[in-house]
Amino acid sequence: MLKIKTTPSVVIRIFLWLVMLVGGAAFSLMKDWQTPLFHNWLFHLVSFAIGTVLIILAFRAAGNGGRELAKGRSENLPRLETDKLVTTGIYTCMRHPMLFGLTLLPLGVAFLLGSPTFITIVAPLEMLFIIIMVLIFEEMEVHKKFGKNYEKYKKEVPMVSFRWECLKRLFSALS
Repeated sequence: MLKIKTTPSVVIRIFLWLVMLVGGAAFSLMKDWQTPLFHNWLFHLVSFAIGTVLIILAFRAAGNGGRELAKGRSENLPRLETDKLVTTGIYTCMRHPMLFGLTLLPLGVAFLLGSPTFITIVAPLEMLFIIIMVLIFEEMEVHKKFGKNYEKYKKEVPMVSFRWECLKRLFSALS
């Protein structure tokens, strides 16, 4: 039997991600199957290249953010959980670098599949849903866990940053 060593909150979020990606892909592919653009090889070639870049960026962001976040985890704490507020590394630029990067995942999958419906409608809706989940659940959980320290950090550091230095750091190759 598969034993998952993390909190129910993390398991639920991962499950929602999978449902969104698989469901969004299935729905979009069914809608696009008979459209001319879906059967255009040039569109798929360009789309696949864009999707590959987006997927690489999403996983680099997750890796860079996760590596730094691991510094806030005691030895016996489950994966993806922290018991210390991490404000170093990429977390000096933005509060949610991993989630910011992973927001690109639905769009990357949409481009990989070359689905116009997924690219233009479903992926943007999924990205919006991810942002809302961060705003509601992630912020609430972190505030509950770290209280006044998080309030101070929240005033100093934006949720995400589009400053070139921050993006470069977020999406740099894993070292």
